[in-house]
Amino acid sequence: MPTYLVACQLRAGRDYADLHAAIKAYGTWAHPLESLWAIVTEQGSAEIRDNLARHMDPGDGLLIVRSADHAAWRNIKPDTSAWLNERL
Repeated sequence: MPTYLVACQLRAGRDYADLHAAIKAYGTWAHPLESLWAIVTEQGSAEIRDNLARHMDPGDGLLIVRSADHAAWRNIKPDTSAWLNERL
């Protein structure tokens, strides 16, 4: 199944627990950086965008990118390197 990177720019100072729950509902996910998630799903990028946008404020930013097999990272959250190595 494809892995997608989900980048969020949350501009409002509110609780985004419902957005985080919607991301985690994809089942296979990682949260390597504060504003970046990775999910595994058969949905396309537009479907993911539409699903997650329902849990965001109108001024919030959202970028969904299907990952390729080349990636590198540094200083990400603990325990996410192994997850990314297995899925990217």
